[in-house]
Amino acid sequence: MKAKKIEKLQLEKNSMLYFLIGLTLVLALIYLALEWKTYDKSFAYGETLNIEDDLGEIPPVTLRQLPPPPAPKVIAPPVIEVVTNDNPVIETSITTDEIDQNTPIMAINTLYFDEPEEEEVIFIKVEDKPVFPGCEDAKDQTACFQKMLQRHIQKNLSYPEAAVQMNLQGRVNVLFTIEKDGSIGNVQMRGPHKILEKEASRIIGTLPKMTPGKQRGKAVKVPFAVPITFQLQ
Repeated sequence: MKAKKIEKLQLEKNSMLYFLIGLTLVLALIYLALEWKTYDKSFAYGETLNIEDDLGEIPPVTLRQLPPPPAPKVIAPPVIEVVTNDNPVIETSITTDEIDQNTPIMAINTLYFDEPEEEEVIFIKVEDKPVFPGCEDAKDQTACFQKMLQRHIQKNLSYPEAAVQMNLQGRVNVLFTIEKDGSIGNVQMRGPHKILEKEASRIIGTLPKMTPGKQRGKAVKVPFAVPITFQLQ
């Protein structure tokens, strides 16, 4: 025998609708709870608060009389003692070195002038060229000078040991000046290495004293340039 069901009383038929209605109500309550705002009670202007007086009685105010200030001390003025100075005062006069209209002028005959220093002039070309010792009687003294100079260089050339070890070789250009007294001065070198330049300077420094060059019968300085070649055998 089947149980009879009344369609109006069946709750399963609208269960989904009841569930959505309940869910909506719950969400509405949660929203109201989150958005609910409360405010403190505010007092209107002029409204007094009922505060209990916990201060009690106010103690009486007493005035205390202070003692009078002490009288100011009277300081006597210092006594000024006048001392007489019996020592004579020596006045010093300050003189100046500035020249004025009352300064006497030195006489003209007492003025002295320094002689101007004679400027040293080096002549490249001179009337009488320097003469190498031994070339005084030569017909061509210039050719003799060059020949004797090369012979002196070859005779006094000593290849530096350091240059041999370092395999140094090349040409050193030497510039020197034959002074007014025939000596050698103002030696300048330019070469591939300082060792070779030093040896070239030593060779030129051993040159003998020469007959100086002359210009208009007066001894003058004459420059000379000579190359010295260093070559390993």
